[in-house]
Amino acid sequence: MTVAAPIEIDEFLSWMASERGRSANTLAAYRRDLDGYAVWLATERSSLRGVGRADLDRFVQARRAGGAAPSSVARQLAAIRMLHRFLMEEGVRPDDPTADVEGVRVPAGIPHPLSEAEVEQLLDAVTGTDPVALRDRALLELLYATGARISEACGLSLDDLDRDNRLVRVFGKGAKERIVPFGRTALAAMDDWRAHGRPALEPARWARRGDQEAVFLNTRGARLSRQAGWAVVRKYGELTGLADRLSPHVLRHSCATHLLDHGADLRIVQEMLGHASISTTQVYTKVSQERLWQVYRQAHPRAERR
Repeated sequence: MTVAAPIEIDEFLSWMASERGRSANTLAAYRRDLDGYAVWLATERSSLRGVGRADLDRFVQARRAGGAAPSSVARQLAAIRMLHRFLMEEGVRPDDPTADVEGVRVPAGIPHPLSEAEVEQLLDAVTGTDPVALRDRALLELLYATGARISEACGLSLDDLDRDNRLVRVFGKGAKERIVPFGRTALAAMDDWRAHGRPALEPARWARRGDQEAVFLNTRGARLSRQAGWAVVRKYGELTGLADRLSPHVLRHSCATHLLDHGADLRIVQEMLGHASISTTQVYTKVSQERLWQVYRQAHPRAERR
């Protein structure tokens, strides 16, 4: 069923972009969730101005009965809450019908990082000295070295890199800025790319200024997109037999887990990853404990004896 998005949704998304600085990817996700909500309202012959708490309870129940994952329902409900709070603050309606709607419990997931040996295997799979290989090696090394999201890495500009101090300025969710260090191996890969790879992909004439400033370019001389960055990670995952476990976010998980394995302070890792809450980072300590128990059970002769 195709339903035109209510004007209130368009106004809310414009406000999220201008006042909250939400990224295009985040806004697109909000759009999908809220368009789905608008379709449901239309089938129920209701509207944003008339929907009540009982209706919203039925919406959540219908989504779950339809087989939607708890995480998907929770994410959509979060977008709906923000929309109705916005409508109340703007005086579109006098109340927020989501205020007393019970939240959706999402089972706590544990990240599944690569082992250090698997990361080495992945990075060693990038061979060759052609421009694309140099770019791919630099991208993978930087993702693992910094724990950056793929969108953050692809969004980097040349001025964001401080090679003398081995620091990179990253703009995360909500355009929040953070400074992240990176190691000598990543620096060497970045230097090779910038000196011998990037110039070969630079066009005779730049299509956009943002492309000229981009750290990572595609073969047409434009800024490497998030989707193209994803494809780079997937390519080497397939080469190394890690495709079913590998994504850019898994490299982020691996960076965080390996830092904690080697004694990094939890607060430092939180700052490095750009987590707003320490509880988000604490999940990686559980990963390390799980790995510790796995090794113990395999190695200690009396671990499983009763």
